[in-house]
Amino acid sequence: MANSVATRSSEETIAEFEKYVIPNYGRFPISLVRGEGSYVWDAEDNRYLDLFPGWGCNILGHCPPPVVQAIQEQAANLIHIPNTWYTEPQGKFAAALATRGFGQAFFCNSGAEAVEAAVKLARLHTAEGRYRIITFEDGFHGRTLAATTATAQPKYHEGLGPLMAGFRYAKFNDLDSVRELIDDETCALMVEPVQGEGGVNIPNDEFLAGLRELADEHGLLLIFDEVQTCMGRTGTWFGYQQWNVQPDIITLAKGVAGGVACGGILAKHEIAPSLRPGMHASTFGGNPLAMAAGLATVNMIEDQNLLANVEEMSSRFRDRLQQLQQELSIIGELRIRGLMIGIDLTIPSGPAVGKCMQRGVLVNATHDTVVRILPALNVTAEEVDQGCDVIAEVLQEMAAEN
Repeated sequence: MANSVATRSSEETIAEFEKYVIPNYGRFPISLVRGEGSYVWDAEDNRYLDLFPGWGCNILGHCPPPVVQAIQEQAANLIHIPNTWYTEPQGKFAAALATRGFGQAFFCNSGAEAVEAAVKLARLHTAEGRYRIITFEDGFHGRTLAATTATAQPKYHEGLGPLMAGFRYAKFNDLDSVRELIDDETCALMVEPVQGEGGVNIPNDEFLAGLRELADEHGLLLIFDEVQTCMGRTGTWFGYQQWNVQPDIITLAKGVAGGVACGGILAKHEIAPSLRPGMHASTFGGNPLAMAAGLATVNMIEDQNLLANVEEMSSRFRDRLQQLQQELSIIGELRIRGLMIGIDLTIPSGPAVGKCMQRGVLVNATHDTVVRILPALNVTAEEVDQGCDVIAEVLQEMAAEN
């Protein structure tokens, strides 16, 4: 690959951001300019192993060739048309998702939009007067006002009141707390099969099945927020397939189109028509570019047998990190499901991100104490080892300091 394509230094780009871009993100002082697979390069041509590519959106790594080619070919034909017309790419991608999952698809642009669609569909499908949705502490559902309200974490609510009515919060892995909140105004339960931003929290064996039973008993819809767990992240096409629990609606985003902005829902055939014309829409949802990228993503996962690679690399991460856990008392718990990985520390995890970045490895810190890793599905054994070597070095250093 050629050297850096940057025309400006990181410092120059940062100066322009400070002048013209609203500072609502905490950013690292680096301008990234190109990527290939699990690696990215900055404007100074420093290379980083990215174990958190695109916050999990780049599920096939950076610029996967089949996705790039599909976008290029589609852009030469149709970039965008409204949803008052049919397009072949949208139909094909909907079929690809539904035949690997269930039901019918609606497309939008992000996870928050997908959650909005699911909330609307749940309210529209159930009887008048039933509007409440039970979500779960430490969950995360997005940044729009409804999705923020659905997110049962007070830190995301500060300064935004009054919040949207209709959400109640139960405890994750606690069916009794759910049962206590169900009333005649409840229409749905919404849960992440694996809580991502909340710390990679994995449900116990009975929890999701128990939610299905409660939903059936009380005539509620069961919504799985699969924004992070879709497209093979956990080792199956969708997270619900890990527990063999059938939801009524799932939300999709992040990696669903290989890094291109795309979101959506899948809903059972008997429920989907309640999202009737005029009740919901998304101007750019289902656009030909995203649909072509999504279909290429599905094909690449299957052509390269990446679901099997998820299982193999998950085991490799587990072996390496369990060895480290035995060595370091600052590692309280390992939470791993496929290539969703959380290293829960007994100390703040934020410093680990900077220390890893200085050594050329990109990871994430979430929920105060968790180092979160969401590598590409096609990550290699050599890249796993390289990343684990650096993480081990950093955590050993932090342990010595504490």
